[in-house]
Amino acid sequence: MADTAATTASPLARAERFIWLTARVLEQRRFAYHFLDGGPDRTGRDRGEDAVETALTAYRCEDGGYGHGLEPDLRGPVSQPLHTAHALRVLDSIGRCDGLRVERICRYLTAVSTPEGALPALHPSLRAYPYAPFLPVVDDPPGDLLATGPLVGLLHRNEVWHAWLFRATDFCWAAVEALEDSPPYDSHPYEIEAAVAFLDGVPDRARAEAAADRLGRLVRARRLAVLDPERRAEYPVPPGYAPSEQHFPHDYARVPESLARHWFTDDEMARSLDFLAAQQREDGGWPIAWRQWAPGTALEWRPIVTIEALRTLRAHGRPLDAR
Repeated sequence: MADTAATTASPLARAERFIWLTARVLEQRRFAYHFLDGGPDRTGRDRGEDAVETALTAYRCEDGGYGHGLEPDLRGPVSQPLHTAHALRVLDSIGRCDGLRVERICRYLTAVSTPEGALPALHPSLRAYPYAPFLPVVDDPPGDLLATGPLVGLLHRNEVWHAWLFRATDFCWAAVEALEDSPPYDSHPYEIEAAVAFLDGVPDRARAEAAADRLGRLVRARRLAVLDPERRAEYPVPPGYAPSEQHFPHDYARVPESLARHWFTDDEMARSLDFLAAQQREDGGWPIAWRQWAPGTALEWRPIVTIEALRTLRAHGRPLDAR
């Protein structure tokens, strides 16, 4: 029998219970920072930020990157670009994407970049450890917009200046401009998400807006966003994705200020946010849509996805405390 108190609680209260039951220390502290004013024992102005950064530091490696399963689908202790991108997003969310901490990260990014100055999705050092089977490891990986774009956009948005950014920015512009509606550049939703993350932060705003307008037309033409959740079955699932791994307007425009917000009407965005809110499960957490390949990784991902769902809903003005 369902817990009546849990099912009648607000979305935020239900999510809080889920976080305390299932989350790693990092996600517990992130939840407290974002939704509980830093946590129940916060006493100083920076207490919440300190708690999050302390938990994140446990994943940092000697080379300046991050590892130790920070991004749950990649296991083992070695640094990886995707782990490091995850770490930067956490630092950005607490306003600490600056100083020596970012200098160390940029040195790591420089060391693992491809000849064109971009980041590979996966560094070959991962081969010795478990990793998701849908993320292939190769000996000489190419530069990847999926790994590079969000990092470059985030660093630009935080006004970070480092030599690594010059060539990486050029790579991202070329990759975004190569995204087309037909082979060999048959773009897919995660790639478009990475492009948006780059365009939302890059300094050349006029060029970014023009590129975003083109990508928005591509998304609508290729039906890469489910615009009506009630007709979800009519929208294609990209090749290689899990059966339920579709994207919605809120996946591209996680905040109202995103350039991707202009791709969708107010009604389309409202339906998308309604759908996101309705995805909260009885246990208080949100589900993951991609393929689950190990029980532990799925358990670690759900609190991360839950925090991001709550942040997206709040950013778009949806109440979280109402029952």
